[in-house]
Amino acid sequence: MEYIAFGWFGLMVLFLIFESSTVSLISVWFAAGSLAAMIAALLGAQIWLQAVLFVLVSCILLGCLRPFARRLLKPGIVKTNADALVGTTGYLLEEADNLRGTGRIKLGGVEWTARSATDGVIPMGSLVKVERIEGVKVFVREV
Repeated sequence: MEYIAFGWFGLMVLFLIFESSTVSLISVWFAAGSLAAMIAALLGAQIWLQAVLFVLVSCILLGCLRPFARRLLKPGIVKTNADALVGTTGYLLEEADNLRGTGRIKLGGVEWTARSATDGVIPMGSLVKVERIEGVKVFVREV
């Protein structure tokens, strides 16, 4: 019966290798099920009990821990200092005209290229609110 334990060990290794090549967090739970079945085999359990343990442990861990693990390991959006500028207001240093490609604004001591969020022309000196940032361009709307 010990040779069956080697089979479960082999399955566990295969599941772990497969998991390391993906980020799905699915086969790691089957590796844990294989570990439970391997331990049962080493303790002398019947093959049907080993299979039941494999299925039960795998399914329980998959159903209960996978959502928690995905939330915990989910890469979040890294906010930058520029994200803090969205919603702030400032005065245009140069007319914002999307067709001519002009517009400048100074926010937080740094000059940015300004573009109109509405595609209309916004005159120089206008008070504007930052709608969004795309690369090095600040899209603004007249207040």
